[in-house]
Amino acid sequence: THTDTADRMRIHSPALLVLLLCSLLAGAANAEPSPEPTYKDCHPGDKAALLAVKAAFGEAYDFASWTPNNPCCDWYDVTCDRFTGRVIGLAIFQDANLTGTIPTALAGLPHLEDLTLRHLPGLSGPIPPAIGKLSNLSSLRISWTAVSGPVPSFLGALKKLNFLDLSFNSLSGAIPASLGTIPNLSGINLSRNRLTGAIPPMFLSKSPHQDVYLWLSHNNLTGPIPADFAAVNFTHLDLSRNDLTGDASGLFGRGKELQYIDLSRNAFDFDLSGLVLPERLYFVDVSHNAIHGSIPAQVASMSNLNFFNVSYNRLCGPLPAGGNMAGFDLYNFQHNKCLCGAPLPSC
Repeated sequence: THTDTADRMRIHSPALLVLLLCSLLAGAANAEPSPEPTYKDCHPGDKAALLAVKAAFGEAYDFASWTPNNPCCDWYDVTCDRFTGRVIGLAIFQDANLTGTIPTALAGLPHLEDLTLRHLPGLSGPIPPAIGKLSNLSSLRISWTAVSGPVPSFLGALKKLNFLDLSFNSLSGAIPASLGTIPNLSGINLSRNRLTGAIPPMFLSKSPHQDVYLWLSHNNLTGPIPADFAAVNFTHLDLSRNDLTGDASGLFGRGKELQYIDLSRNAFDFDLSGLVLPERLYFVDVSHNAIHGSIPAQVASMSNLNFFNVSYNRLCGPLPAGGNMAGFDLYNFQHNKCLCGAPLPSC
């Protein structure tokens, strides 16, 4: 009867719905590939660029896994984006047998975000314009190599760059002003090179970061530091072993984020007496300069301060007493004009 048929349909309707849903899901699964990425097979263009890099380095042992038959996201030193398969990281390091120049083929990796060429003593020649084409770079490290020539101004075009390390090379010439205009740059390490000239005006003055790191030590830089440095939020600043001159007192001051500062072995000349040291400082080295005045009493009460060297300057007057002064010895204060008090001779 009509009633019996309706009852049977009501009884079987849930089962039919389940079957229908399962059928639809199975169809969707067959029609759509799994969202789980197959990122081991990187982009063909990236693979070709990497093989060209390998060829440029003379098939060095470091690239033994770089064969056309292996998925290039499995290659040693290579990092891929797990959803797009594009190469975003390349780190070649600690290979004394690798020789040659920085390959121009790197320009064929347009999605590269992190490039590291480190502890490669056989890597020589200049930094090529190909590096300036890697517009997605956020980190560039070329250090502990024999790379020479200038620090290229075209690096200033890398607007996404956050960290630049060109330390322990043989770079020469002046620091290009363009580096200081990179909007998101929070760390620059150019130490242990042969750089000359002045630090560019306005250098890093546009940085929005609250923790800026700058290492320029062991170069031949001259002249005063930029006046704008007083407004930069340095956390870690190393200008040691250059020929810098003038007043560096603007780097200090209450409320600054500064934790580490090394101005040693320059020719800075300013009065230390009235300085207010940032509260978070744990390392201060201003030795081997021409700094005058006296040591602020505040030093004794700075609980974070575990290194404080003002030796080889023109300082005078009694050393602060008490607090953490017991942690500093003669080495920290020797060869000044007329400092006195323990651990120096009494006043």
